[in-house]
Amino acid sequence: MPLIIAVFGILLLFLLIAKFKLNAFLSFIIVCLFVGIFQGMELESLVKSIQRGIGNTLGFLVLILGLGAMLGKLVADSGAAQQITTRLVNSFGVKHVQWAMVITGFIVGIPMFYSVGFVILIPLVFTVAISTKLPLLYVGLPMLTSLSVTHGFLPPHPAPTAIATMFNADIGKTLLYGIIIAIPAILVAGPLFARTIKKIEAKPLKEFYNPNIIPEDELPSTWTSVLTALSPILFIGIGIAAEQFISNGILKNILMFIGNPVIALLLSVLLALYTLGLSKGKKMGDLMDSLTISVSSITMILLIIAGAGALKEVLIDSRVSDYIAASLQDSSISPLLLAWLIATAIRVSVGSATVAGLTAAGIVLPMATDLNVSAELMVLSIGAGSLMLSHVNDTGFWMFKEYFNLSVKETLRTWTVMETLVGIMGLLGVLALNFLM
Repeated sequence: MPLIIAVFGILLLFLLIAKFKLNAFLSFIIVCLFVGIFQGMELESLVKSIQRGIGNTLGFLVLILGLGAMLGKLVADSGAAQQITTRLVNSFGVKHVQWAMVITGFIVGIPMFYSVGFVILIPLVFTVAISTKLPLLYVGLPMLTSLSVTHGFLPPHPAPTAIATMFNADIGKTLLYGIIIAIPAILVAGPLFARTIKKIEAKPLKEFYNPNIIPEDELPSTWTSVLTALSPILFIGIGIAAEQFISNGILKNILMFIGNPVIALLLSVLLALYTLGLSKGKKMGDLMDSLTISVSSITMILLIIAGAGALKEVLIDSRVSDYIAASLQDSSISPLLLAWLIATAIRVSVGSATVAGLTAAGIVLPMATDLNVSAELMVLSIGAGSLMLSHVNDTGFWMFKEYFNLSVKETLRTWTVMETLVGIMGLLGVLALNFLM
């Protein structure tokens, strides 16, 4: 019964948004009430669950997306994105620009949360697509595939790291096996798949790219452009290095504070205000007006993501994920495949890759210990399953849809298929490594 109610809730969400064209945020709240009431939640608990879901989701993302939008606007308007794009295209050539985006996404994705990497790199994607006159999804999807794969498979991301700890898996081996599996997954779900969807027309939000070509002598230098645009990565890298290599003390605490994603983005915005604004003779008032426009453009995106977070919380609190996991737990199939299936089922019902991964890990942990299966491969199998079939209850789905100005149907045909290909290729890679070991 819990699974049936969850399915009906998802179908109702599709119907309200696609058929009746109801605002996505309002649709999410209505579906939250529907699922919670029919799952037997107390009304007061249901409201608190919705509030908690919105608060937990926005508590982090409102800072990340807000500061990221500011940085993206400064990078776009100053011509820094144009400068970086010119260098990328000249280095790789228009013919191989997808590989430039794959490499960029992978390098950025390893040390950085998915949402942080998304908002930092999205202005570059828009500018690359416009300057090369290539379809936006053809350019952008390979980069997002790299970000997604690193988020789901590779330490030091929270879910893979936490799951590796639960299974006592070797972090180094998990990272090595993860990279081996990640390469074919990225190639298939990124560049190869992106070539099949050229006819789907995506249009970037106008606030995050500058359609006017700035004369070369007015552009910031390549060094300044790259340093400023990627400064969050540098700050976060400093924090990671301090955590790993510096002994406890005030220096370590300060460097880890600087490496916090929120603080890193704040420092990057302040840096960009000087390097891309004040140092070029721009007035502070004009720069602040630009930042106001950048933040106002993502207001509805934040509300939609908040709605997805509320639905995720209601599905968790009404124990839908526990029901699905319990129904699969007694199966006799391979632990690696079972772990992938459980993570997939929870991902579909709840939406959060992190929740799906950690929940699935807790369920299959005793089984994996008893059967002496590779702990590292179990981590990667769960990670692959946790990325499967992203749809309307996933915040990543709505970030992609809104930033690329797609319909729900187009987002399902692109984002959802890409994530599913990543999950399937991840499973095939895990099974192949298990066979060879």
